[in-house]
Amino acid sequence: MNREIIMTLDGSKTLYIKDLNETYHSHNGALQEAEHVFIKNGLIKINHYQFNILELGFGTGLNVLVTINALLRNDKNHIIHYFGIEKYPISNDELLALDYAKLFDNPEISEIEKKIHAANWGEATEIIPNFFLTKIKADFFDIKNLKLPKIDLVYFDCFGAKVQPDLWEKPLIEIVANTVNLDGLLTTYSSKGSLKRALKELNFDVEKLAGPPGKREMINARKL
Repeated sequence: MNREIIMTLDGSKTLYIKDLNETYHSHNGALQEAEHVFIKNGLIKINHYQFNILELGFGTGLNVLVTINALLRNDKNHIIHYFGIEKYPISNDELLALDYAKLFDNPEISEIEKKIHAANWGEATEIIPNFFLTKIKADFFDIKNLKLPKIDLVYFDCFGAKVQPDLWEKPLIEIVANTVNLDGLLTTYSSKGSLKRALKELNFDVEKLAGPPGKREMINARKL
């Protein structure tokens, strides 16, 4: 895929795919979206000492970066295994151009970001003490064939339904649901009707929440 770097309204950058007319993050603010959807309405709602996170898709690595930053900022001493699924990894040149480390006050973030992207695909890497990242190069539908542990928190961050509608329908949602622990949480920027229906059919309690800047609603879903 041919990608270019663009600036979003909060001063953070994202990738734009011209052929799909699709961005990796909201043009209203990549950083704001990640923190609102996946930290405020995801990470901070998990109370376990040890838990597993699954991200679809890993993309630019921004979501794992904001996750680690939130843990460091709040001095959270958890044991976390984070699994990021991505079919089309970004290049080193794209990583340098995105320059996400400058968005954070913590001086450690620059080295953490380098470690995230230097981690070998398919291998668990300890990024900070007790935070283990496994990047997996795979199609989302291949999740059913992966030997993942039960997941406590899902970052559902696929491309939008206008360009990849199959990612928001029941077949993929069911594959993801089968990985989730009871009381596990799925959080996503979307509030698509087919997603809500599929989640309810798969025994999730679905809650509509205020969306990130530029979006009226988003979804949290808790597995019953």
